[in-house]
Amino acid sequence: MADKANSAKILSASELAPPAQPPANSAKVQYGKIIPPQQQILLYSPEEWEALIQEWATGKKPSYTKVVRLAGATDMGIDVAGLTEAAGFFGIWDNFQCKHYDSPLTPSDALPEIGKMLWHSFQNEFSPPRCYYFMAPKGCGISLQKLLLKPTALYEKLFEKWDDWCAGTITSTQTIRLDGAFRAHCEKYDYRSFTYKNPLEVINEHRLTPYFPTRFGGGLAARPAPETPPGVPTGDESRYLHHLFEAYGDNKKTILAQVDDLGPWPDLTSHYHRQRESFYQAESLRNFARDTVPPATFESLQDEVHAGVVDIAESAHQDGLACLTAVAHAATMLPLTESGLISVVKIQDRRGICHQLANVDRLLWKR
Repeated sequence: MADKANSAKILSASELAPPAQPPANSAKVQYGKIIPPQQQILLYSPEEWEALIQEWATGKKPSYTKVVRLAGATDMGIDVAGLTEAAGFFGIWDNFQCKHYDSPLTPSDALPEIGKMLWHSFQNEFSPPRCYYFMAPKGCGISLQKLLLKPTALYEKLFEKWDDWCAGTITSTQTIRLDGAFRAHCEKYDYRSFTYKNPLEVINEHRLTPYFPTRFGGGLAARPAPETPPGVPTGDESRYLHHLFEAYGDNKKTILAQVDDLGPWPDLTSHYHRQRESFYQAESLRNFARDTVPPATFESLQDEVHAGVVDIAESAHQDGLACLTAVAHAATMLPLTESGLISVVKIQDRRGICHQLANVDRLLWKR
């Protein structure tokens, strides 16, 4: 009895011991363990996998003029397609067949899909695609890879297994026999167009798209250095500079229209150059956002800045320059916590966004 009691005490003490873990940092507390993308995609639904492939293909622009995603029983074997010209499916295009299975794809998975492509192209529903990729989170198994890498073997296997794997699966209304004109179509089809992308290739190429950070996390890349403002302002600067010189003129009670007019006031000349630097800083952020985050992310940031400063801009001020100064200061104090760009936004960006808003007359300094 004593031994049992001692064992119980030892067991109890062991159960109460806290699990060994390193100290928590803020990222772990907020997000937990980071799951690598190649593991995340294994948890996707088929619809999520198609959405990722659509993002990946969209990132291939300008190679494609349009990327479309078809869904449902009438997709004719097309999940995601990259179109290269106005002729659409009757021009040059690529097909991305998305399969989200629990195991790597096999010939019995792929050949019925190839059969659909052959039949519907024979029916003139579309022209044969330039390339037809099988896309699956677990990739293609060895037996399927061997067929896709040897077109003659793929052709022979397709004809051998047509009745077993393809004839009854292409449409729900009829059995498709491999004979007559359709057989001739299949015999002359270019089987070199059928290939595959392994999942790591897809992830690495998706990493170069604006959709990667919001899908997989991990933060944004470092921003490149902003462009230095040219000596002579461009036409793209005309509107915000018009408002800026109005503010200067309002402050000095005279008409000022260009930098040479600021000669008597060196402080305004310095101020002018800082505003242009801030504008170009914000323009560099706009370009960075275009390449690294989903569309409209930067515009959403502009809207957030506008909402944070517009009441100040529309309040009473001593003059236009005082209004600009108050608005720019307020912009530097905004939390902007909802923006996906917050980790790379700098003070100069905030000031520059105010001038971007003035460039489209959303903010005015002189009332």
